[in-house]
Amino acid sequence: MRLVVASGKGGTGKTLVATNLAAVLSSEREVVLADCDVEEPNAHLFFPSEEKTLPVQTDVPLFDRSRCTQCGKCADFCQYGAIVVLKDRFMFFPEMCHGCGGCEVVCPEGAITMGKRSIGHVAFSTPRNGLVLITGVLNEREIMSPHVIRETLGYASGHPLVICDAPPGMACPVVETLEGADTCIFVTEPTPFGRHDLSLAAGVASVLGVPSGVVINRSQGDDGIILDLCRERNLPVLMTIPFDRDIAETANSGQLVTDRIPGMREQFRDLFDRACDLRRGE
Repeated sequence: MRLVVASGKGGTGKTLVATNLAAVLSSEREVVLADCDVEEPNAHLFFPSEEKTLPVQTDVPLFDRSRCTQCGKCADFCQYGAIVVLKDRFMFFPEMCHGCGGCEVVCPEGAITMGKRSIGHVAFSTPRNGLVLITGVLNEREIMSPHVIRETLGYASGHPLVICDAPPGMACPVVETLEGADTCIFVTEPTPFGRHDLSLAAGVASVLGVPSGVVINRSQGDDGIILDLCRERNLPVLMTIPFDRDIAETANSGQLVTDRIPGMREQFRDLFDRACDLRRGE
């Protein structure tokens, strides 16, 4: 089972839910927590431990300038503006390259071959019994976050239970994380921004055919703005987390609320059962 914890916007408590859910379940079974928020991963802050890393590489063109005639066919083909050909020279911007290899195919002089370039890495750790943490990290100034997410999920694939901490929003990185998932938990907050972004993100999950439910975080008892949307979109509310000082202080200090606050362990265990019911269509 691959369960994705996502949010329409940042700062809603998505990582709080993903990390505590993984911690609770790891006490009774083996769990992989995959941090797919590769531009700003932070699940490791809740599970400090020694890491091992493997590089993430992408294809990149290598140019033989002695054979290049500046014909411009490679630049005409590139839809991402990674190659610019001038009258007497060309320029290549590797951060804009998507590694498709089309420039190699269209070059009439055979001046282009494909090589490899590092764009990030994946870190592995075992912070507690039953839990494996896999963290995708995109290098600064890079744009190929879906590629790093794909590598991260690849290392987690095949495990009976994978919990993914997704990137915020609803763009390509979120689609890469959600595609093929068994179920999704959207974490939101009872504000106009929370409602707006939840509506958009839930629409993405619906298009991808991923059954979804909602966790309302920072609730002060008046959650009508979210509950109305959930009724309209047929999104079950799986859990409500109160706007509580102890919860905020625990999370902000890098600790797990399920380890520190009475009753939270049982609530997160119930959350997983309800997420499983979503998968079964109950």
